[in-house]
This record gives sequence, structure tokens and C-alpha cells, in this order.
Amino acid sequence: MEEKTTAAAESTAEQTKVNKPSKARRKGQKAKAAIAHGRAYIQATYNNTIVTLTDLNGNVLSWSSAGSSGFKGPKKSTPYAASIVVRNALDRVQDYGIKEVNIYVSGVGQGREGAIRAFQANNIGVLSIKDITPIPHNGCRAPRPRRV
Repeated sequence: MEEKTTAAAESTAEQTKVNKPSKARRKGQKAKAAIAHGRAYIQATYNNTIVTLTDLNGNVLSWSSAGSSGFKGPKKSTPYAASIVVRNALDRVQDYGIKEVNIYVSGVGQGREGAIRAFQANNIGVLSIKDITPIPHNGCRAPRPRRV
């Protein structure tokens, strides 16, 4: 009889040890501040598309690229890949509650338009779109033409 009671006591003791802190707030984890307004930087190159979401101070909240989203080779620079990249980046920022973004586009790749359209398709308000592609003002000498 005594053996049964000790076994039951041990099983309840084990159950109390297993209880973990709630998933919303673990020990040593900060609560995420609500950020309604942010910035989205789109880097669209010939080979890849990278989207970075930041707050207004420039602190990175999340980023995603076509390569990290599972695309390989020439598919990385397509508009479809850009839309998937935006969706992945926005999924990681859901806890912050971003509703509106200013978009800064850099580069000349195909993913420029697809990424901008993806923000609108995912119910994110687009306040402004600015092209920040660097343009040389006759600074460095251009590379020689490629011989094929």
C-alpha cells in the first residue's frame, strides 16, 4: 500500500517539474513593442531579391531573401519569388503589428514591382515608394565591354 502512494506522489512531482513557462513570455525574453509604422528596403539585383523590414530608427525587425525562401538559380530574381520573400518577411514581423511602411527600392532586378505589389496584397499600407538605386556621376571608370 505504501509503495502505491509513493509512486503516485512521484508521478505528480514529475508532472510539476515538466510545467514550462508560457510560450508568450519565457524567462529572459523581452516583450515586443507594438510598431505600427516601419520601413521596407527592397534590394532587387539580377540574381536575387532581398527584403529588410525595419522600424523608423533603422533597427532591423526581420529580413528575407529569395535564396533563403528556397528558390535556386534564375528563379530567385523573378517577381513571384519577390512576392514570397515579402510574405516570409511579414510573417516574422506579425508580433510587432506593422500596418504601414515606407518602401525604399534599390537595384534594377525583376523583383522590384513584384515586391511592391506583394506589400499591397498582404494588407500593408504603402505610404511612399522611393528609389535609392546608386547612380554614378562620372566618378569611377566603367568596366570594359565584355567580349563574347
